[in-house]
Amino acid sequence: MDQSVAIQETLAEGEYCVIAVQGVLCEGDSRQSRLLGLVRYRLEHGSQEHALFLYTHRRMAITGDDVSLDQIVPVSRDFTLEEVSPDGELYILGSDVTVQLDTAELSLVFQLPFGSQTRMFLHEVARACPGFDPATRDPEFLWLSRYRCAEPELELPTPRGCNSAPGTWPGYATIGGGRYPSRKEPWGLEETRPQGAGSVLFWGGAMEKTGFRLMERAHGGFFWGRSARGGRRDEELEEADREMSAAAGSRECDSAGGSNFDGLRPNGKGLPVDQSSRGQDKPESLQPRQNKSKSEITDMVRSSTITVSDKAHILSMQKFGLRDTIVKSHLVQKEEDYTYIQNFRFFVGTYNVNGQSPKECLRPWLSDGVQAPDVYCVGFQELDLSKEAFFFHDTPKEEEWFKAVSEGLHPDAKYAKVKLIRLVGIMLLLYVKQEHAAYVSEVEAETVGTGIMGRMGNKGGVAIRFQFHNTSICVVNSHLAAHIEEYERRNQDYKDICSRMQFCQLDPSCPPLTISKHDVILWLGDLNYRIEELDVEKVKKLIEEKDFQTLYAYDQLKIQVAAKTVFEGFTEGELTFQPTYKYDTGSDDWDTSEKCRAPAWCDRILWKGKNITQLSYQSHMALKTSDHKPVSSVFDIGVRVVNDELYRKTLEEIVRSLDKMENANIPSVSLSKREFCFQNVKYMQLKVESFTIHNGQVPCHFEFINKPDEESYCKQWLNANPSRGFLLPDSDIEIELELFVNKTTATKLNSGEDKIEDILVLHLDRGKDYFLSVSGNYLPSCFGSPIHTLCYMRQPILDLPLETISELTLMPIRTGDDGSQLESPMEIPKELWMMVDYLYRNAVQQEDLFQQPGLRSEFEHVRDCLDTGMIDNLCILNHSVAEALLLFLESLPEPVICYSAYHNCLECSGNYTASKQVISTLPTFYKNVFHYLMAFLQELLKNSAKNHLDENILASIFGSLLLRNPAGHQKLDTTEKKKAQEFIHQFLCNPL
Repeated sequence: MDQSVAIQETLAEGEYCVIAVQGVLCEGDSRQSRLLGLVRYRLEHGSQEHALFLYTHRRMAITGDDVSLDQIVPVSRDFTLEEVSPDGELYILGSDVTVQLDTAELSLVFQLPFGSQTRMFLHEVARACPGFDPATRDPEFLWLSRYRCAEPELELPTPRGCNSAPGTWPGYATIGGGRYPSRKEPWGLEETRPQGAGSVLFWGGAMEKTGFRLMERAHGGFFWGRSARGGRRDEELEEADREMSAAAGSRECDSAGGSNFDGLRPNGKGLPVDQSSRGQDKPESLQPRQNKSKSEITDMVRSSTITVSDKAHILSMQKFGLRDTIVKSHLVQKEEDYTYIQNFRFFVGTYNVNGQSPKECLRPWLSDGVQAPDVYCVGFQELDLSKEAFFFHDTPKEEEWFKAVSEGLHPDAKYAKVKLIRLVGIMLLLYVKQEHAAYVSEVEAETVGTGIMGRMGNKGGVAIRFQFHNTSICVVNSHLAAHIEEYERRNQDYKDICSRMQFCQLDPSCPPLTISKHDVILWLGDLNYRIEELDVEKVKKLIEEKDFQTLYAYDQLKIQVAAKTVFEGFTEGELTFQPTYKYDTGSDDWDTSEKCRAPAWCDRILWKGKNITQLSYQSHMALKTSDHKPVSSVFDIGVRVVNDELYRKTLEEIVRSLDKMENANIPSVSLSKREFCFQNVKYMQLKVESFTIHNGQVPCHFEFINKPDEESYCKQWLNANPSRGFLLPDSDIEIELELFVNKTTATKLNSGEDKIEDILVLHLDRGKDYFLSVSGNYLPSCFGSPIHTLCYMRQPILDLPLETISELTLMPIRTGDDGSQLESPMEIPKELWMMVDYLYRNAVQQEDLFQQPGLRSEFEHVRDCLDTGMIDNLCILNHSVAEALLLFLESLPEPVICYSAYHNCLECSGNYTASKQVISTLPTFYKNVFHYLMAFLQELLKNSAKNHLDENILASIFGSLLLRNPAGHQKLDTTEKKKAQEFIHQFLCNPL
């Protein structure tokens, strides 16, 4: 997910977020999540300045409301960002990257996730450094002055454990080193900085006296090297230069017959490795990464600089261009000519821990077999059930369970962690045996939340994909919707995870990978499918008789798979163990609570792919921490391993054949369709039109490009998938044009300021451009319409002329408060009343209201009923109407509490009398809506014993919807977001 979009919403005019990456700020034993954004500001004379913006965040950073600015670090001449290696830590490809940020004022250490996004982030930061040209003026960063905190007149004592330095205030963005411990002194110009293979050092700073220059390593890293005073480069720079020249010139050597293809080899052997070392001037606990000799690799997992990923990254670098793209494509086609199948043992485990901390050793689950697995894939659900974990990101349970798993791995082997990924309570861990680490590459991890409004991470999935030797593997851990009747929602969660889970590729010109685009897929988790049509006692009787085959016939997952609604093409082993849910915690007894849940096989493991043999599939009754029992499956998976000699031979044949090709020909393609018409587009309803590109006889790159003076190749409501790619001769690719109107684009389409019209430009590298026409019509909706507009619409919006809708949508917000001559309006929008009235009559006692999502098809039904006024046809799940209400409030272009009152509300938080006074100043319609909603929420709280809602939950959910920060204004920190929740909290607890 591109989190730079969330950061961009927080920035002022003229500021642009180039790229963002999720990281962890490390201070001693403390670990705090941070979102790092590289922000560019273009000065009047055309030059640019950059700064790193550090944000705290809650959940996934999807919009600006999810992030709070914590600190700003200008990218000045004394700025450095260096990859370092904590003392004693084993590194393999896919492990998190530790970087140290230094300026004259501060020193920070971050852990960044391994992958293409981090690599691109570090590359962009390198480009942003000011350089050392004495003729270039120093950056002044005047544009950052508006972010500075006013320093207090008196220096207040800092509480113990607070990371605020004297002179700064917690909760406010600071510039430079104010919030974190400063270095004792800035780096001296005369000291030599250690460099090792794989280190990345970006240096700004006034270095006129020393001849520093930027070098690009063949393996994709960057470092600053210092020239000797006499003008000669030192040995390390000469070696790096030779490596870079050898890599760049490999194509010319190939055609001469004496080719060296080691740099392209899939197993990564032969890649340039810098064995040099320099003076040690850093603390021992934090040294730049060094590659070890062969003997040292015996006891340490190999450094990522000699792995497959870097080979692939070299091929993706611009200097290799089209020729190597063709080479890679042909190598994929001829893979069977140079690989053989070798079996590796995989352990796959899933455990819903019900929010508990580990209380017992996990070896009965993780080390049950005699043979030590080669790979561990371990998934957890419900890691933390606290409200803090639900609404915010961090949880101590992550470290607790990670430690428990690491201690429970098979004792007969040494393992290294490849990756850990977590979304609220859903966590996935990937380990490999140390000796296999060098053959793991292209590691990427992603998350998809499918909870309420499609964002909350209480339900959803996490996934890790990687290349093991020459086989691509994707491991998915999911927690799907609960409750026996919600099988359709579970089906939808599965489909959402499949469609939205996308992994960046090393080659940025290639479209993202989806789950299905892998050789092997392992899917585990609490899938929550239940046993239907049998009462609890009948289920227990069949279990007691161990008649699992009869019981399995009533299993919802079996039924849904047979109907081909989910997991098509997947396989599951025979269920020879009793259901894993639900038990009394600490025992093997079935649920004796008031709800008395029927036993079910909620926890499952499925797979898809070739050369996979399941050796075991079982539950582990010995573990009693949770109300679920852990499940495991052991597989022998046939992985394609490269034969080096055959690979070299195949590669040479491909290169020789390419030498015969004449590249002077101009690429040409044919398109199956050039005009696209999207009829009757509706709010949040995806429309897709597809066409095929057929290539001629010349390989080509294609890409949709921006039109003159436009920032994107298409309008916001449109997307081309893929938007760029590569075509071999006489090959085809299908392009999907996806049209989706959301809260960002709906208002202008309602008002007529925008229309479903666009022209796309398809560009061929070294070829011509092709123009595609997009047209259609949008059906106006109450979603995306202002409150005051809807109050004047006494008829359903689809019954009104487009001219009337446009006029009312563009009407100023205060109209109606000034004696307007328009037709007398309603006190609140009828659409809002319809939804609230439905919930009041049907759902005040509904469990988990506003916390469990509805069905997408039912949301569309709600939308259509509201837009046509046919509310009598509304007969659906309460959760679907509740989610539609939240989406309606989110879509309002002006929130219920108007932007102009936002800061006054924060200031009055905690003072109910003053808060009521602020609400009284709102325009009449907005004030009416606010009071109406508060009255409804108070009614819900009267039934909290049934619906399990409380003031904190409702304040958290509705606080961010009713109180939204004005567009273009600086986002506030977590403290002030809590003030917004406290503001709503007052109205829930006091008489209106």
